[in-house]
Amino acid sequence: MKGFFKSSIGKKLIMSVTGCFLILFLTFHMCMNLVYVFSAEGYNMVCEFLGSNWYAVAGTLVLALGFVFHIVYASILTIQNRRARGNDRYDNQTLPPGVEWSSKNMYILGAIVFLGLVLHFIQFWSKMMAVELFECTGALPEGFKPTVANAADISAVAADGAAWIGFHFSKWYNVALYLLWFVAIWLHLNHGFWSMFQTIGASNSKWIPRLKTIGTIFSTIVMGGFALVVLVAFFRNCCGA
Repeated sequence: MKGFFKSSIGKKLIMSVTGCFLILFLTFHMCMNLVYVFSAEGYNMVCEFLGSNWYAVAGTLVLALGFVFHIVYASILTIQNRRARGNDRYDNQTLPPGVEWSSKNMYILGAIVFLGLVLHFIQFWSKMMAVELFECTGALPEGFKPTVANAADISAVAADGAAWIGFHFSKWYNVALYLLWFVAIWLHLNHGFWSMFQTIGASNSKWIPRLKTIGTIFSTIVMGGFALVVLVAFFRNCCGA
């Protein structure tokens, strides 16, 4: 069994399984964030629920850890492949049409995804879930305006997700950075979705085009949902829409 996970098929299987965590995490997170578009109060209720119930916190953390493991493991494999193969890293003849660029640049895309995740952790997770989990305190950033009635209540401010979204995405550079992040994830998902199924045997000429189409639709819906939230927040809080 140990030898299997060290083999090429075993490594791809690990990437596929952890890729499922990435897909589930992004889907869940996007659906949650879309609530903000329709109701800031409703979004804050979701944030409060996720932060105050241990099973919701545990489920979120499991998905998030699977997401992080996927990125870290992918980075390790990419570095190993670069060292083993040098410049001749990919066999273009085995790649389906239309995915060559993302396939050749998964390491670059992965780096952008990781850096975006670090930024997201600093701006949101450390100010919200980390505060509720570890009861850590810190000064609120200049210009931050809580929407909750009791701004002195640390837990209430931590669950004030609408205010945090409005604060960060009222700045154009944050909007630009996050949209770049979303594009990188979109490209990553486009390749990773069909590749995940290819690993478990769906590699014939009939199914690969179908899986590529499904992957493109899925990636566009999920990342488009994230982009919508960012743009709505920007126009609401910066342009007064």
